[in-house]
Amino acid sequence: MSERLARLPLVRPRAAEAVPVLIDRRRVYILPTGFGLFLALMLVTMLVGGLNYNNNPALLLAFVVMAVAHNSLVHAHLTLSGIRLIALHAEPVHAGRAIKLRFAFDAAGQRRRPGLELRAGAEEAFFDLMPGERTEVVLPLPTARRGWLPLDRVRLCTVRPFGLARAWSWLRPDTRLLVYPAPEAEPVPLPDLGGDGQASRARSHGETPHQLRDYRSGDTLRQVAWKTSARMDRLLVREYESTARSEIELDWHALESLPYEARISRLTRWVLEAERQDRRFSLRLPGNRLGPASGPEHRHACLRALALMPHG
Repeated sequence: MSERLARLPLVRPRAAEAVPVLIDRRRVYILPTGFGLFLALMLVTMLVGGLNYNNNPALLLAFVVMAVAHNSLVHAHLTLSGIRLIALHAEPVHAGRAIKLRFAFDAAGQRRRPGLELRAGAEEAFFDLMPGERTEVVLPLPTARRGWLPLDRVRLCTVRPFGLARAWSWLRPDTRLLVYPAPEAEPVPLPDLGGDGQASRARSHGETPHQLRDYRSGDTLRQVAWKTSARMDRLLVREYESTARSEIELDWHALESLPYEARISRLTRWVLEAERQDRRFSLRLPGNRLGPASGPEHRHACLRALALMPHG
C-alpha cells in the first residue's frame, strides 16, 4: 500500500534532493499493519461488550490496551524522525551484475533506533541505528543495461515496537549510478599494432639476466649475485631484461562487421584485458579518443565512455 501512496502528488519528497537528507516529522507516514487492524477490531468488540454489560474491568482493559497502542504509534514516529542520510555511494559494475548501494545514516539525539528496514524495489536490508554512531547499509540493486541507472524512491521504515503499525519515509537522493557495459563472453586476442608488438628494455625484475650492477637500497636479496660479489669483494645485483610491449589502439571503426552493441561488448572486454596485462592503450570512439595511458583511472574513463555511448 505504501508503494501506491508514494505516487500521490502530496507525498514527500516530490523531486530528487541533494544529500545529506534529513527526515523530519513532516515526511513520516504511519498506517496500521494487519495485526494492528485485528487489535483495533478486538478493542472495538471489547468496548461494545463492556458498555452493553456494564463491565468496568473489560472497559479498563480496553482503554489500557488502546493507550499502549497509541504510544507505540508515537514511538514508531519518533524512531524515524531525526534520521539523516549523510552519504550514498556505489561503485560501477558491469550490466547484469548487482550494484551495491552504500547508504550512510546517522541520527540526532540519544535515542536508539532498532528494527529499521531499507527497501528499494524487491531488495531490502535491515539494520539498527545507535545514538552518536554512523551506520553504513549495503543494498544490492540488479542492473540490466549499461548507462546511467535511475534510482527510484527508497523506503525507510519500521514496525517497532509492537508491530501494530508501519511508519515509513521516502528517500529520493539526487545520485547517478553508472553501469558499465557487459563484456563479451568469449575472450578475443588484443589487436597488437604492427610486428610482434614487443621491444626489449632493462628492468630490475624480469626473465633474462642482462647485466650486473652495484647494490642499491631497495634491491631484494634474491637479486644479489653472491658468488660474483664474493669474488669482486662488493655487493653486485643482477639486472634483468624484460619484455615491454608496445601501445595498442582499440578502434571502434575497426569492428564494423559487428553489430552496434556487440562492438561495445568487444571493446569492453579488450579494455579489461589490456589493464589485466598492464598494457598502455588508447580507445578510439566516434568523435572521441582516450589515451594512450594505463591504470585504473584510464580503465574507468574508457568504460565510462563506452557505457554512455548512445543506445543503438
